[in-house]
Amino acid sequence: MAGGRRAAPRCGWGWGGGWGCCPFLCLLLCCGAAGRPEVYMPAVLEVEIGSTARLECSFSIPGNASFTSVEWFYVSARPLRSGEAVRHHASGVRIDETEYSERLSVGEDKALSISKVTRQDNARTFICQVGADSQGVGESRTELYTYKIPAPPEITPNSAGIPAQSNDMLKIAQCTSENSFPSPNITWYKNGEPLLQEEDKTKILTTLVRESNGLYTVVSTLFSKVTREDRNSLFHCTVHYWLQGQMRTKDSPRVNVTVFYPTEHVELRVATNAGIVKEGDDVKLVCDADGNPAPVFSFFRRELGDSWQDMTSLADTNDGVLMLHNVSKSSSGLYRCQTLDLDDMTQHEGDVELVVNYIEGVQVKMEPSSPLHEGDSVRLSCTAHSPVKLDYQWRDARGRKVAEGNQLLLTNLTFETSSNFSCRVKARSVPGLEQSKQVAVAVKGKPRIVAISAPLYVRQDEVINLTCKAIAFPQPSFHWSVNGTTHEYMENQHMASNLTVRVSHDLLRAGAMCRVSNALGVSEKHIQLLDQKPSESKGIIIVAIIVCILVVAVLGSIIYFLHKKGKISCGRSGKQDITKPEARKDKNVVEVKSDKLSEEAGLLQGANGEKRSPADQSEKYIDLRN
Repeated sequence: MAGGRRAAPRCGWGWGGGWGCCPFLCLLLCCGAAGRPEVYMPAVLEVEIGSTARLECSFSIPGNASFTSVEWFYVSARPLRSGEAVRHHASGVRIDETEYSERLSVGEDKALSISKVTRQDNARTFICQVGADSQGVGESRTELYTYKIPAPPEITPNSAGIPAQSNDMLKIAQCTSENSFPSPNITWYKNGEPLLQEEDKTKILTTLVRESNGLYTVVSTLFSKVTREDRNSLFHCTVHYWLQGQMRTKDSPRVNVTVFYPTEHVELRVATNAGIVKEGDDVKLVCDADGNPAPVFSFFRRELGDSWQDMTSLADTNDGVLMLHNVSKSSSGLYRCQTLDLDDMTQHEGDVELVVNYIEGVQVKMEPSSPLHEGDSVRLSCTAHSPVKLDYQWRDARGRKVAEGNQLLLTNLTFETSSNFSCRVKARSVPGLEQSKQVAVAVKGKPRIVAISAPLYVRQDEVINLTCKAIAFPQPSFHWSVNGTTHEYMENQHMASNLTVRVSHDLLRAGAMCRVSNALGVSEKHIQLLDQKPSESKGIIIVAIIVCILVVAVLGSIIYFLHKKGKISCGRSGKQDITKPEARKDKNVVEVKSDKLSEEAGLLQGANGEKRSPADQSEKYIDLRN
């Protein structure tokens, strides 16, 4: 080479033909040199296709001399043609025109970078030569290998299904791995165990396709015989490839293939959450057959005389389900499912006994059954029929529990205890199964008035409301001694009558009479009306009462004072002589006071003896139940 360089690089290959050494980069530096350079490079470099390969070249020169040139070559697999390498004589970096010219760069550390590595760069040898003038040339080389990691394998199972009774090896699935270099291998697995080719049992066909970009696509197809046990088997494939001296793998998803096989066993079962059926339930009978595809289902129910009723019209023959809605005691019995395999026309059967739990015949007996009166006692007895053990409970009309057991004893009956009682029957072992029966306990008797309006202070021509409440059975009717507007209503167990009337002179004088009657008797109560005095009269009465009280107090003080002074003897005769006139005087005052108080007491006295304020004009009534 011109400029003091060698006429030809010493690469270990000849220039005449076969393998050749192609210089494509020369790094020239005009510096002094001493000693023979020693060059170091990795023996092998693996780079993924499409990335950048960085070839490092480190060296040392004895005596700490400087190098004069660094040149890179690659080994060509064909003879070098004239003009393929063009050299430029200049100080610095010189790149010859080769297939790498557009992809080369050199770093400050003299490392060579090749961008966009391709498949064609695979297995090429790159040589780094370091020159030191007359001290000689040192060199080292690296084998460049390129690779492309394969895409994750895609597996496609046979969607048509595979008959288990076939004697041929049929296609199970196909596995495809794309865009790899070099070409990978594919292994098949069933339930995690590798599958190997086995005569008359398993066959694997592999196809290798080289794409236009130089990468490989591998397609592997698995053929095998299957059995009914393979209906739950999982198949997958694994791609094996080498990377940096190690075997790497990628797995496909696991897939299940459809296997066809005939029915061998049939089971008919009652599908319920609790496993217990009661009256009113909707019951599902499910027929399970182990064949695939499912056979044709038919349903029957045994009747008297060992005859069978066809119930297929009520069933879903595709899914093998028979629905029974709102079952009752009569729904109990033996049910049968029958299957027909259309491939070999074989039949199989499965039976199940359906037991519907029930409660029937709930009856309540009352002793004595004759009409009841206040003070009587009665016993209620409850009976029912069921195939399971029953519990009894009694409740009143408000739903409150009053007793446990199948009997209820009621004593000292009154109108108030008349009510509807219910016997609730439950099956302890069957949740939700219960029945109830209601009975009316009616206490008969003549009406009893329980409350009337209290005595009222009224004025003539005033409109007032009077109320009368009674309890009785049969239901009573009300009659008032005066005419007015009446309104009758129920209040709890009581009948009430409300009378609206204008106060007349006769009404004020005589009061009102409430009369309540039914077929068993009559009760009546009088309501007293009191004439309300003017407010002036009330004031005079109050003043008179106060004056009388003061007079008595003064006389008492005088007598006590005279007694202390000794003016009044303590003997009986003296006491009589002195106190008699005072007693007569005091008697007159007390009589006035007594008259007034009696009059006032008479005004305040109610129908039941309790005193009422004359100012209280609101409607009130007296509770007579006590």
